[in-house]
Amino acid sequence: MPLKLLKSKLSGELLYDSLMTALYATDASVYRMLPLAVAYPKNSTDIQELIRYAKENKTSLIPRTAGTSLAGQCVGKGIVVDVSKYFTKIISVDTSARTVTVQPGVVRDVLNNFLKPHGLFFGPNTSTSNRCMIGGMVGNNSSGTTSIKYGVTRDKVLELVTILSDGSKVTFGEISSEEFIQKTKLDSLEGQIYRTVYHELKDSKVQNEINEHFPKPEIHRRNTGYAIDELIKTEIFSNSSEKFNMCKLLAGSEGTLAFTTQITLKLDELPPEYRIMVPAHFDSIEKCLNAVVPVMKHNLFTCEMMDKTILDCTKRNKMQQENRRFLVGDPEAILMCEVRSTTLKDARIKANALIKTLELGALSYANPILEGDAIDKANNLRSAGLGLLGNIIGDEKSAACIEDTAVALPDLTSYISDFTLLMKAYNQKAIYYAHAGAGELHLRPILNLKQKEGVTLFRKITTDVAHLVKKYQGSFSGEHGDGIVRAEFIPLMIGDNNYQILKRIKSTFDPDNIFNPGKIVDAFPMDISLRYEADREEPEIETFLDFSKSEGILREAEKCNGSGDCRKLPEFGGTMCPSYRATRNEKDTTRARANALREFLTHSNKSNKFNHEELKEVFALCLSCKACGSECPSSVDVASLKAEFQYQYQKANGFKFKDKFFAKSTKYNKIASRAPKLFNKLFQNKFTSSIIKNALGIHLNRSLPRVTKPFSSLNNTPSWIEESDDHHIKSIKTVYLYVDEFINYLESNIAVDCVVLLQTLGYKVIPICHLESARSFLSKGFLDQAKAIANENISYCKDLISEGTPLIGIEPSAILSFKDEYLKLADDKTSAEAVAKHAFLIEEFLHKEIELGHITPKQFTSEEKHVKFHGHCHQKAMGNQLSSFSILNLPEHYKVTIIPSGCCGMAGSFGYEKDHYEVSMQIGEQTLFPAVRKASENAIIAANGTSCRHQIKDGTGSAAKHPITILKEALI
Repeated sequence: MPLKLLKSKLSGELLYDSLMTALYATDASVYRMLPLAVAYPKNSTDIQELIRYAKENKTSLIPRTAGTSLAGQCVGKGIVVDVSKYFTKIISVDTSARTVTVQPGVVRDVLNNFLKPHGLFFGPNTSTSNRCMIGGMVGNNSSGTTSIKYGVTRDKVLELVTILSDGSKVTFGEISSEEFIQKTKLDSLEGQIYRTVYHELKDSKVQNEINEHFPKPEIHRRNTGYAIDELIKTEIFSNSSEKFNMCKLLAGSEGTLAFTTQITLKLDELPPEYRIMVPAHFDSIEKCLNAVVPVMKHNLFTCEMMDKTILDCTKRNKMQQENRRFLVGDPEAILMCEVRSTTLKDARIKANALIKTLELGALSYANPILEGDAIDKANNLRSAGLGLLGNIIGDEKSAACIEDTAVALPDLTSYISDFTLLMKAYNQKAIYYAHAGAGELHLRPILNLKQKEGVTLFRKITTDVAHLVKKYQGSFSGEHGDGIVRAEFIPLMIGDNNYQILKRIKSTFDPDNIFNPGKIVDAFPMDISLRYEADREEPEIETFLDFSKSEGILREAEKCNGSGDCRKLPEFGGTMCPSYRATRNEKDTTRARANALREFLTHSNKSNKFNHEELKEVFALCLSCKACGSECPSSVDVASLKAEFQYQYQKANGFKFKDKFFAKSTKYNKIASRAPKLFNKLFQNKFTSSIIKNALGIHLNRSLPRVTKPFSSLNNTPSWIEESDDHHIKSIKTVYLYVDEFINYLESNIAVDCVVLLQTLGYKVIPICHLESARSFLSKGFLDQAKAIANENISYCKDLISEGTPLIGIEPSAILSFKDEYLKLADDKTSAEAVAKHAFLIEEFLHKEIELGHITPKQFTSEEKHVKFHGHCHQKAMGNQLSSFSILNLPEHYKVTIIPSGCCGMAGSFGYEKDHYEVSMQIGEQTLFPAVRKASENAIIAANGTSCRHQIKDGTGSAAKHPITILKEALI
C-alpha cells in the first residue's frame, strides 16, 4: 500500500517529506536513521491502521513522545509514531484510591500540576520532567532524582491499555492466579502471550538462572532487557503473595512488545512541605563517592552528584550563572542532599545532623545550606547538566554510551575506582554525573565520533565497562534504557539462556517484528547508524556572520544534542520556544531548526547548501527571540542561524517585496515622520489602511503603528544640564543616549522622557539620533546592509564610548545588537567588543547607578501605584528583568510584579504578516494577554519593547508604558 493511501485512512496526520523525516531521524542520542514517515495518530483506530500497514508492508513502528531518549530508542527506518500531539488527555483521577489514568502524551510535570490540588503526585522525576511524557517514562522505566524515596516508573504502573501486533486491544493489569490461568486458555494473541510467559518462567532452574545473572535485586534502577526477574517474584512462580501484572514486563520494554494508548498509575501523597538542601563540596571524586553511604542513612529525598566538568559548563550559560551562586570555591564534585519535614524547624535539625556526619568524616570542605528558591536554582543547575555538556566547543563531545550504569551502594566506591583506572587506560577524563544515592552513575567519555578512531573507542570503552558492570552484577542500563547503544550487550549482562527467553517473549508478542525493531533483542550494532559519518570530509561552508567562536555554523547547529528543552510549555516559565508553544509541532522547535540545518548542510549536494525549501519551512515561524541562546543548555543560537539562512537563501532566490519593505521600514518611517498627522490618518483610516495592509501582506486585524516627529526635531526637547559652578547641579556622569530608529520615529516621546529623567537625576545626556540599529535588516536576512550599519555604528562610537561615558539605549532589540550581532558583523572586532562592554539597556544603567547610591527613592513620589511589567525577549536572553524590576520599585510605594510571560508574539515584523498573525496572537494569549486583562483597573502595564507595547495594545486594548516613562512621571 502506498503511503498516500495510508494517509487517507488516518484521522491524524502522516508526513513523509524530506524535512519531517530529517527531523525525526535523531533523538537525544548519537544515532541517526531516516524514517519512512512520521505519523501523528489521533485515536486507537489510527494506531490499528498503522499496525496493519506495517505488517502488510514489512516495515515497523517506532513509538515516540518527546524524543529525549539517550540510547536511540526513538530512531528507526520505519514509521515514527509521535503520540505527543493528540494523546494528551488526563482521563480520570481517583483520589481515594490514589490513582490516575492518562494517555501516553501527557507531560509529567503537567500531570503533577493537575494532581497538586488533590495532594497527590507521580513520583518518578527525570531531568526532562517539564517536557518528557508518561508514555516515554513507561517505555524507559524512568527514575530520576526521587527514586530513592518513591521508586521507579515500573513500581507505579497499575494498568496499561494496549494494542497488540495483531491489532487487538488488550488491557494488562494486576490479576490473581485464577485469572492468570483463565488468560492462558484464551484462543487469542493475548492468551498465547500468557502461555509463553508461564511456559518460559515456571521451571525453578530457569528462575535460579535469572536470579543468578540479572542485576542484584537491591539495585532498584535496572532496565537491562525485559524485567522477567520481576515476574518470577509473583504468586504464579513463587510462594509470594504478590499478584501477577504484565505491566512489570511492559514497563521498560521500549515499545517493542505492544503499543500503549492508556496508562493507569499509582500515586503518592505530596512530600513534606519544608525542605533543605545541603550541596556538600568535595575536592576529589573519591571523597564525594565515599560520602554516599553515610549520608544515605539520613532518610534523604534526593542525593545527586555533579563533577567539575559539568559545573564548569555552567559558567558559559547565561541562565545557569545565577543558579551556581551557591558554589564555594572550585569543587571537584558536589553531592546535593535534600531532607524534608512537616516543619522548617525539624528540617533544619535534619540538615544539621547530615552536616555533622559529613564533618565527622572529614570528607567535604564546604556544606552550604539552601532553602526555598535557592533549592530550585540548584536543581535547575543539575537538570541542565546533560544538555550543558553540548557546550563543549569542537567535535569532541561527551558520548552517551556508559552513562547509565547502576551498582549496589556498597559496590559504588570500588566500581568507580575500577572505572577510573579503565578510563585512564584510554587517556580519558570521564564526566561524573550521578544519581549517587541510587548507585547510578551517568559517566561519559569525551569522544570524537566524526573520526573512526573515536568510533572504535566508543565500542571498546562501552564493551569494557559492560564487563566491569557485570563484575559487580550491576545494571548496564539504570534508567535511560538499552535502546541501540546497550542492547547488544544484554546477552553478556544476563546470560545467553536468559536472553533467549527474552527473544521468545518478543517473538510471541510481535511475531512480525513491527514494534521498534533493533532494540533489546536482535539489536542493531551500537557503532553504526551514528549521527555523523566517520572520517567524513567536513563540509566547507562560508558564512556572512562570524561563527568562529563555535568553529563554524555547522558546529553551532551540532551543539544541539536533542535534549528537547525547547519543548517546555508556557506554564513552566521561560521563553523558548514561542512558536512550538503555539503550534505544538516538532518542526517549530529550536531542536528542529538546528537538526534541519545540520542535516541539509551536511548532506546537501547543492553549491549553496542553504538553498532548500525545507530550511525555509523550518525557520518560517522562528521569532528570533534569542531565548535559545540562554535557555537551551547547549546555547544553540538559532536567531543567528536563521539570519544566516535567510541571507544565503535569498542570495539564491531573490528578495520578496514585503521582505524588502520591512527590512527598509526605517526609511519609510523617516519619511512618514516628516508629516505624522497625514500619515497617521492614512494608517488609522479603515479604508486606506486596508489598502496598505493588503499591499504589504499585513493581516487586516493588525493595527499599523503611529509615527511621531523625530526626537531631534522636537521643539520641547529639553536643553542639557551643564556642569558649572556651585549654584548649578554638577553632573554625576556623562552618558550617550542611543535614540534608535523605533524610538526616534515611532515613539519619540519616550526619548524625551528619558532625557528629562536622566537630567533631573543629575546626568549629562548626549543624544545619538542618527544611527540606525539594523534590527529590521537583521530580521529579514539583509546582512550586507546590516554589516554596513554595524561598521558605521562602531566607527562612530569607538572613540566616544568608555566606562566613564557609556552608551545607553531605550529599545532592547536595538541597543543589545551592539552586544550580539555587531560582534558577528563588524570588521573592527576589537572596537566592537569595547563598545559592547560599555553598552547598556537604560534600565541596566539605572540599576547600576542605584547600587552605587547615585539614585535614591527620595527623588520620587511617595504615591502608591501598582505596576505589572512584561520584559522584552532580548533582555531576558542577554541579561535579566531584575534591572527593570529594580528601577520600577524606586518609588517607595510602587508595588511591582513581573508578568511570568515568555515572548509577546510580535517580534518586529513577524506579528504583522498575514502568515504569522494567528501564531503571533496565540503566543500572546498563553500568558501575557490574560495577565494584562486580569490586572486591576488602576494598574500600570509596563513593557520596554516597542513590539511588546504594540502587541499588548492589539491583543488587550490596554496601553503599556515604557518603564522610563513611568519613572519620569514619578519624579518629584
